[in-house]
Amino acid sequence: MGTHSHHHDYNFSEQYKFAGTAKVLSLVAIVVGIVAVALGLLSSDHIMVERTYANLLLMGYYFTCVCAAGAFFVALQLVTQSGWSAGLIRIPQAMASILPIASIILFIIVALGLSTHNLYHHWHADGLIDPNSPNYDALIAEKASYLNMPWFLGRQIIFMGLYSVFAVILAKLSYNEDLVGGLNSYRQSFKLSAIFLVIFGFTTPIWSFDTIMSLEAHWFSTMFGWYNFAAMWVSGLCVITLILIFLKKAGYMSWVNENHLHDLGKLIFGFSIFWTYVWFAQFMLIWYANIPEETVYFYKRFEPEYKPWFWINIIINFVAPLLLLVDRDAKRRLNMMAFVCILLLLGHWLDYYIMVMPGTVETHRGFGFIEVGTAIGFMGIFIFLVMNKLSRHPLAAKNHPLLDESLHHQI
Repeated sequence: MGTHSHHHDYNFSEQYKFAGTAKVLSLVAIVVGIVAVALGLLSSDHIMVERTYANLLLMGYYFTCVCAAGAFFVALQLVTQSGWSAGLIRIPQAMASILPIASIILFIIVALGLSTHNLYHHWHADGLIDPNSPNYDALIAEKASYLNMPWFLGRQIIFMGLYSVFAVILAKLSYNEDLVGGLNSYRQSFKLSAIFLVIFGFTTPIWSFDTIMSLEAHWFSTMFGWYNFAAMWVSGLCVITLILIFLKKAGYMSWVNENHLHDLGKLIFGFSIFWTYVWFAQFMLIWYANIPEETVYFYKRFEPEYKPWFWINIIINFVAPLLLLVDRDAKRRLNMMAFVCILLLLGHWLDYYIMVMPGTVETHRGFGFIEVGTAIGFMGIFIFLVMNKLSRHPLAAKNHPLLDESLHHQI
């Protein structure tokens, strides 16, 4: 069967129609989220307000990370000149395109949290850096040249702004390639991706130090950046896979088959193990060295209200994908992959929960309408924006120079 007959079987200009149940559900989810956040923020109980902010930070960060992982995926495929992914590249491109919106939401949450003293109060409270104040904290005072509100928010703008600019340009170049053809878009994308990956690689650890690690500003771990990157990358891969499975079940993207799914499965399997490696390295070294200023982080997470979740985190994010995806056939089945991806996305929510909560609400942790509602709300925003973006362009990058390789991909 020649290449040409292959091409006639597929309708590369098909577009996803975002309507009906999917659209209604995403809008309902957004309303649920708004109600949950409003109830929390308008509560007269200060702990409830703080808990709502902690949940907003968790989901705002998760949302931004997943979109950033989409941009990272696109850039990585370009730089490595990968052919297998050419047929499904529109999915991570749609995720990358909404990175600016995710970034703005996260920035607002961080800025409001700082100005109301509901987030980052460990380094942003009155009198911490004033030697004459009873609240004086020598460690925080030493870090004040780095951890201060203007420079902190400035870094957020620089990092998320850079990621967003690259993400949007890379997506635009690909949509442009559909119209113009030729190799110009691809060559430009290649150069931009190489620059983006260097910037992204060096700045994401600092971004996660700021956004998450500074919640407990006495403690630091040099591995925290890679730990967050691994979580972001696994979550992003799971979302790409879930959207692909959803589209395939709805009858779209017939040119993507179990071989492509298998590749995504291998990436999820491999990087779940990488996440565990970084998690374990960070934990084991601190546990073994037993230095008080380091163990304080895990000490909080060994309090009775967190300890069971601390271990469940490892079971969901490591043991489950290890056992469920080790088999070749499992990675080639739509339902199995969908199950593992949903499980891992819940698992990484829990992972972020354990990163955020002990440094914000501490022992007053809760799990109820605020947690569930905020998560559902952000899920609604994500689905609405990404699916809306997907529906605006053809689902295949028909002039992608390596599309043919993707069609014949077999493993």
